[in-house]
Amino acid sequence: MEDKEKKIAIVTGAASGIGAATAELLASNGINVVIADYENDGLADEVVSKIISAGYEAESMRTDVSDYESVEKLFNEVVGKYGKVDILVNNAGIINKTLAKTAEHSLEDWDRVVAINQTGVFYCMKLALGQMMKQGSGNIVNVASLAGLKASGNNLAYSASKFAVVGMTKSAALEYGNKNIRINAVCPSYTKSQLLNSVLGDKPDLEKKILAYVPMNRFGEASEIAEAILWLATDKSKFVTGHCLTLDGGLSL
Repeated sequence: MEDKEKKIAIVTGAASGIGAATAELLASNGINVVIADYENDGLADEVVSKIISAGYEAESMRTDVSDYESVEKLFNEVVGKYGKVDILVNNAGIINKTLAKTAEHSLEDWDRVVAINQTGVFYCMKLALGQMMKQGSGNIVNVASLAGLKASGNNLAYSASKFAVVGMTKSAALEYGNKNIRINAVCPSYTKSQLLNSVLGDKPDLEKKILAYVPMNRFGEASEIAEAILWLATDKSKFVTGHCLTLDGGLSL
């Protein structure tokens, strides 16, 4: 823990994958974690139980990041209970249901992906920054993607949303750099998760095809992305803001 007073972190989409790994790692470093996820199958509670069983502190609050009132309720409850929000990790995200070229891209995919991946990040940043300005400090880490830094074919909504997250990260970092508030992002490529499983499905040939372009010849681990988020979210990176950290096993090379 960095100081005597326990820090409070909100991690969205933390019921599984990168979000769950991040919540567990933050908690193990003495940070009180609020898991904000829309899932309703008990996964968030399982993550909370795992953290508490390890002797750390966490709780879950069901949140739909695409609904401003739901996000507002989350921040009101956290601030009402703890009086502050030290860290926000915007991890909640989805992918297109169907991969298709731009002209064939479904309106449904566009609307739902942008609502969660882009608008949801804006809603959370807006409310977090308002609170962080009041308390005089804060730290935001957005989970973007390699698809927010380079072209990603047949994947327009996801790519557009992640490019937007990179842009929002840099713009907000510029605005709040002199307010003791840092905003950074991580840009992972293919990482073992439910999202990756949904992409690969039962296509072993697709996995081999993707890995052929990764110099390290493997997918990332959620724990590896979590370590980068922890670094950006703590004072170990206190002179870093507006940075988008690529974690891709060399894929972008």
